[in-house]
Amino acid sequence: MPFQLRYTGPKLITRSNSITFANPKAPVYPRLAQGKSWDEMTVTWTSGYSTKEATPFVEWGIQGQIQILSPAGTLTFSRDTMCGPPARTVGWRDPGFIHTSFFKDLWPNLKYTYRIGHRLFNGQIVWGRQNSFKAPPYPGEDSLQRVVIFGDLGKAEIDGSNEYNDFERGSINTTYQLVKDLKNIDMVMHIGDICYASGYLSQWDQFTAQVEPIASTVPYMVASGNHERDWPGSGSFYGTLDSGGECGVPAQNMFYVPAENREQFWYLTDYGMFRFCVANTELDWRPGTEQYKFIEHCLSSVDRQKQPWLIFLAHRVLGYSSATFYGAEGTTEEPMGRESLQLLWQKYRVDIAMYGHVHGYERTCPVYENVCVAKGSDRYSGAFTATTHVVVGGGGASLAEYTAERARWSHAQDLDYGFAKLTAFNHTTLL
Repeated sequence: MPFQLRYTGPKLITRSNSITFANPKAPVYPRLAQGKSWDEMTVTWTSGYSTKEATPFVEWGIQGQIQILSPAGTLTFSRDTMCGPPARTVGWRDPGFIHTSFFKDLWPNLKYTYRIGHRLFNGQIVWGRQNSFKAPPYPGEDSLQRVVIFGDLGKAEIDGSNEYNDFERGSINTTYQLVKDLKNIDMVMHIGDICYASGYLSQWDQFTAQVEPIASTVPYMVASGNHERDWPGSGSFYGTLDSGGECGVPAQNMFYVPAENREQFWYLTDYGMFRFCVANTELDWRPGTEQYKFIEHCLSSVDRQKQPWLIFLAHRVLGYSSATFYGAEGTTEEPMGRESLQLLWQKYRVDIAMYGHVHGYERTCPVYENVCVAKGSDRYSGAFTATTHVVVGGGGASLAEYTAERARWSHAQDLDYGFAKLTAFNHTTLL
């Protein structure tokens, strides 16, 4: 029997009570990072308080002992610092104020508590939640050290509702797995394509809220990717529109990195038996450039008696990848990637080079100049032969495909979401 539906418009069923924020300016989303020395850490957070309204600080100390107060610096950025749309137009949202304070002269491996706060000029203090962290180990200390590494995480809706474009559908699960295993993680390295805000600035708050349980407890180190930095005419190595007009400004303000110049975004950081050399693939890395000099200095200056595990990190694949989008260009890497850097990796015996950008997991044999120097395996022993290259870009963004033809150097592939975890048991055993 035919029937007809007639729409009569929305009907008000009931009305909720008015809902407001208790304090929309309150300090939120604390995120830890390594400082410029092994015994220093930093905490960065977001608030609505300018320094004309309140003084930012952090209360901290060894757990159960007298707490001290340390001041915080304050940064922000304006619409005019964005390079183009949508960041400068419909995507713009005032970021509030970003504060960073330093924990100095930390005692190795001790547990510290901290609480971010703002002292209003009427004497009232607005506090954030209390958190805790474990201080880094002494350089070269022979102890269990665990570092999680991934790229291309992004953010998604916790309640399961649709995210625009639904591009980072795996990010919530990856975040939950890290939170679940947090007691077995000492540091996180997120190597580019951080939140995919792509010019819609409110999504940086959404992301820092999503990772807060992790970043407030262990150092959360980031690197620059194409979705943070790239924009035509902005000085990026690639002239794509991938940053949505952000051209690196939100990323370098939202997260602290121990770089000499945060706009350059390359840096080194030591953690126990690890030396990490973090490159910025969105700026020129070729021989003769400032970044190339940094990379060589980072690799050459490590004391292998203290840091036997030398790890190179970058967003785009400067080594080896079987991604179809590289294959379509007749290559397995970024142009001039390993051709520029493989002499350094080999000379300074880089154990592992890790990349994001390709959304999935792939691991090579120990490879040099496109040839396996040692047979691919899940277990290696003996002296260094060549660098193993690992793609770990499956944090959360939609998965990439591999070429049908398998390269001889491609030992393991896993087209799935997830993260890598490096566990140093001692100076001779790394999982």
